[in-house]
Amino acid sequence: MNSNYKIIAVFEYSTEAHITKSKLDSEGLQTMLMDEKTIDSDPLISNAIGGVKLLVHKDDFEKALEIYNEIRSYQKDKNGNNFSCPNCNSNRVLIAPIKRKNVFYMLFPFFEKTRKICNKCSVIF
Repeated sequence: MNSNYKIIAVFEYSTEAHITKSKLDSEGLQTMLMDEKTIDSDPLISNAIGGVKLLVHKDDFEKALEIYNEIRSYQKDKNGNNFSCPNCNSNRVLIAPIKRKNVFYMLFPFFEKTRKICNKCSVIF
């Protein structure tokens, strides 16, 4: 990987990555995709190699992150309504990273409750 670029997002398929890349390119930012051709040749290995990585030049990273946070899709409940952050009332809510607190959750991860994180204030709830 080129040291002048940073990963801004990872996608399961290249088509998803191209949509975001085209938006960032239209804003004049320097972007590139990594592992795109490998996953296009065999989509079943996407999880094994970590998906298609969207890279942005490190000088453009902050601006790209702002744009990406505006256009990315956020979590909705089963009725299609946005979740709201209890701290800042933002609707920019994502699924929080999973914490495997003990061996039980490592063996049976489906018992662990899904937590959400606010993309604006970083509160986990």
